[in-house]
Amino acid sequence: MLVVIAASRFIPRILRFCVLAALPPLALSACSQQPENKDAQVRPVRTITVEKRDVGIPLVLTGRIESADEASLGFRIAGRMFERTVSVGDRVQAGQIIARLEPQNEMNALRSAQANLAAAQAQLVEASNRYERQAKLLSQGWTTRANYDQAEKTRQTTKAQVDAAEAQVESAHDLVSFTELKADAPGVVTAVGPDSHEVVQAGQMIVRLARHEGRDAVFDVPARALRAADADTQVLVHLTDDPKVTAKGRVREVAPQADPTTRTFQVKIGLTDPPEAMRLGATVTGTVHANADPVIEIPASSLTRINDRPSVWVVDQTTDTVSSRNVDVARFDPATVAIADGLDSGEVVVTAGVQALHPGQKIRILGSN
Repeated sequence: MLVVIAASRFIPRILRFCVLAALPPLALSACSQQPENKDAQVRPVRTITVEKRDVGIPLVLTGRIESADEASLGFRIAGRMFERTVSVGDRVQAGQIIARLEPQNEMNALRSAQANLAAAQAQLVEASNRYERQAKLLSQGWTTRANYDQAEKTRQTTKAQVDAAEAQVESAHDLVSFTELKADAPGVVTAVGPDSHEVVQAGQMIVRLARHEGRDAVFDVPARALRAADADTQVLVHLTDDPKVTAKGRVREVAPQADPTTRTFQVKIGLTDPPEAMRLGATVTGTVHANADPVIEIPASSLTRINDRPSVWVVDQTTDTVSSRNVDVARFDPATVAIADGLDSGEVVVTAGVQALHPGQKIRILGSN
């Protein structure tokens, strides 16, 4: 009885085994088949065809506005300055008096020269009268040739003394005029020297005047950038605090020697019709594209990093697949990257969708069939 019950428990398992054994091989294979892995999925991307172009390196420097013609004005003689009529920022006109010296000594010298001239002129009148009498007496035979010659010599001597006295008067007049410092051209005062009631020396700077004959943008340029830029290259200058105020110019002057502290060269850019807002001393920014060899530029979004090196994805146009390519970057900015080596003209590079690619990946270029 117990044997019959135990045997009955194994009958369903035996039946299931028999049923599975009786199924055809095709049915078994259908049960064991797994879903296909879609590694060959086509990725949509955007691309560009690269080519070498002459692209200038943008050089941006900060400088200042200065006058194209600036002069330091000073007295021609030494003395005590008792008045200066202008200050920094004042506009002056040609011939306007800027400063004065105490003129007492020069006025005394002028009066002395005038007195000497009057005395010399009186002597000339006397000598001329004597000469005329001797000439008349000689013609009548009442005087000797020696007396006539002596009268003529005296007349010539006194005439020379009058000429010398006149020159001294003119020189004294000049000294008096030198006690007044006048502007030789219209302009703006950019700096001043000694104050009133100070003793100044001849040639000492009293006022620095920026003449109204043009304005320069002055920059301190490194030697490397100076070698790369062309002297005839146009420079775009704009106010640092207001980029909408712009002017164009070209290199007018380059310092022959570098600054001993900064080791930079001072370059003056002559501005063409600068706007009124570009006042003297204003801070400006200058941009110029320096000369460079032809390079390949690609969008910054094309650049990725593979094996710890800058890389790009290059498209094989015959198979519509991509492969990675290591490149050497010459320079980059937020928008573009200049490639020094690794790409050739005519190659197609992926610009969008680089994160989802792997070597051999099938791609579809957006915008194409």
